[in-house]
Amino acid sequence: MTIQDNIQPLNINGLKGRMLVLPSKKTDKKDILLLYGHHASIERMAGIAEDLHQYGAVTMPDFPGFGGMDSFYKIGMKPTLDNLADYLASFIKLRYKNKKITIVAMSFGFVVATRMLQKHPKLVSKVDVLVSVVGFCHRDDFVFSRKRYLFYRSLASVFSSKLPALFFRYVVLSPIVLRTAYSKTHNAKNKFKNLSKEEANKAMNFEIHLWHCNEVRTYMDTTISMLTLDNCNKQVKMPVHHVSVNADQYFNNQIVEQHMHVVFSDFIEHKAVMDNHAPSIIANKEASSGLMPQSLRNVLSRS
Repeated sequence: MTIQDNIQPLNINGLKGRMLVLPSKKTDKKDILLLYGHHASIERMAGIAEDLHQYGAVTMPDFPGFGGMDSFYKIGMKPTLDNLADYLASFIKLRYKNKKITIVAMSFGFVVATRMLQKHPKLVSKVDVLVSVVGFCHRDDFVFSRKRYLFYRSLASVFSSKLPALFFRYVVLSPIVLRTAYSKTHNAKNKFKNLSKEEANKAMNFEIHLWHCNEVRTYMDTTISMLTLDNCNKQVKMPVHHVSVNADQYFNNQIVEQHMHVVFSDFIEHKAVMDNHAPSIIANKEASSGLMPQSLRNVLSRS
């Protein structure tokens, strides 16, 4: 059975998307809610989902505007962090009802999960383990230079509007432009640097898929949300298990830890040995396994 065989339709609040459901073979195993990051989809995170499946049932839903799911704009709403948090809270209430869950949230997914727990504190008691996988809490966690930060912020602001977003989607994101220009960008160089020619070509094809299945305005709006983020204004009364990567090209791990101490009642770090912020976008279960250190696996096994 393939990953595609385990993808189910998702219809919530008038928005249609998908969710990956890997059921547990044992009734006493945990329920794991896996949340993907920003430039992502169910397929990108499939290897991580398969790795986590050994610890229990895994469910990974789309976020509105990501992975091919309808965006909030379809129902007259904006993809604000608060709206994404409310969406996630609704999903948890509908999906899990009286069950306890383990949340494993990647990067931007952790930002949404944190805001959800801040806005809906009654859900804190439903979460037995909260895992941040290279997540963050504040805009100052980024390691970007001032020049690079302003470039990303300006670019996102311009293309978050409707007409510029259409231009971006159908001109800038055309396959020929992506193949010609994207591989030369700072982010792509990091992603492709350790790949063979065949793997790099496969990764480029998947990059095109990712850029096309993530709605442009949602992508740009949430980029602005990340670059202006401050999730440190309200505490969450539970500990967080945080997976850090020494070679993370996006975040300063020391500053991330300082901010997480402000938000959560305790902070437990698990250091992953990776070459980048995240596994390759074409990573399978084995290649993704390095993102889950043994110390975290021990937590997932016993909790």
